[in-house]
Amino acid sequence: MLFRQIADDRLAQYAYLVGCQKTKEAILFDPERDIDRYLAIAEREGVRIVAVAETHIHADFLSGAREFAERTGAHVYVSAEGGSQWQSTWASPYKHTLLHDGTSLSVGGIECRAMHTPGHTPEHMCFLVTDRGAGATIPIGIISGDFVFVGDLGRPDLLKTAAGETGSAEPSARALLASARTFCQLPDALQVWPGHGAGSVCGKSLGAIPQSTVGYEKATSPILQLIGDQRAFVDDILSGQPEPPMYFARMKCLNRDGVPLLGEVPQPPIISDIAGNASAWERPGTIVIDTRPWAAFRDGHLPGSLHAPASRMFSMVVGSYLSPDDRIVLVCDPQRSDGFIREMVRIGLDKVIAVVPDGAIAASSRTERTAEVSVGEAANQSGRSFILDVRGADEVARGCIAGSINIAYTRLSAHLSRLPRDRRILVHCALGGRSAAATAMLCRLGFDAANVAGGFEEWKRQGLPVQSMTANTCAT
Repeated sequence: MLFRQIADDRLAQYAYLVGCQKTKEAILFDPERDIDRYLAIAEREGVRIVAVAETHIHADFLSGAREFAERTGAHVYVSAEGGSQWQSTWASPYKHTLLHDGTSLSVGGIECRAMHTPGHTPEHMCFLVTDRGAGATIPIGIISGDFVFVGDLGRPDLLKTAAGETGSAEPSARALLASARTFCQLPDALQVWPGHGAGSVCGKSLGAIPQSTVGYEKATSPILQLIGDQRAFVDDILSGQPEPPMYFARMKCLNRDGVPLLGEVPQPPIISDIAGNASAWERPGTIVIDTRPWAAFRDGHLPGSLHAPASRMFSMVVGSYLSPDDRIVLVCDPQRSDGFIREMVRIGLDKVIAVVPDGAIAASSRTERTAEVSVGEAANQSGRSFILDVRGADEVARGCIAGSINIAYTRLSAHLSRLPRDRRILVHCALGGRSAAATAMLCRLGFDAANVAGGFEEWKRQGLPVQSMTANTCAT
């Protein structure tokens, strides 16, 4: 058996290539949309991807399953469980199989048996992998998707928080508990191959180790210690989950109904002539995404630019503040542009029209600054300004600035009506990174906003007053 875990470090996502070395056929689980990299890996390993399977309808990235079916004719395997609302309706024109609990599929000498594990989503499937070609009669591992992570389980609240299905969180949590109890009955030696690692918002405490075993998870995963107590399990799994970014709902719909075909990854021209192009880039429908460090952006960027730092925040920022119709000008080191462009197409942002070298911005006279204040200045202005806390609700619950309003930075674009146009908005997070991105977005939209340098941690360090949520001083 050939086995390769293929990591996307930025989205903390894992795809799995499982092949038969005798027949040279392989199946790929949970690919992202830019499929050329999987094809290159398969070619290097001497196998051909003849099938693609999905563990569930994803919310955090666009699936590459349809792209494979269209471009290579790969057979598609998707769940038939979970009810009609959670079926992959796009698959019908292609060679496909709808999976039920216990359905077995084979690629060469490799057998994969579907195991329905609802909770994270109603239709979620895991796959038990057995190397029949080597004479094995028991599975070697389980491709667990967004059900079991290392040290955690997939959050069951996304149908409510991302897809807007009110009342779905607690029933989903109870379904997850039933799935977890079934998981704990599997052999301890079974390897666990999860869909995400540390950094994903599909769980709250994912481990950085890329794989595990059933026995290790049973012994060490905090949430699995609670499977004997339904109330404790439900309360724990629903508390403290990070706010999902705005684009998750769009990913769900597109992955269910049909991801737009991508073809080749965009390769926009590199343009250094800012004077000749800047006025066009300032027109409605075009957005400049600036990846430079905050200090450089703050001190001079093209008018109306968004700040999307070259970190795991990048996808969160562009996904939360852009739409698929936006034309995008990307400011970055050209040698890194392909990575940023791939991050964007994985969440449906395809219209990248130009790459501007980061050094060209520093040399341009057509720039503007973004306001920033110290925590001391923010404290002095607090009575006259509107204080916006863009941390997560769980962080705010542990302490906040009195009178501040909390809206997570990934949800901000849906709550602009709550913000004043007649007062300065002082934006802060924990350290200043998330608030910098939020401040740039608000300034683009015409708000008078300033970033609070050092954020809440610096506020506390200087001994400025902090209130708790129990005092009802911090609104959400």
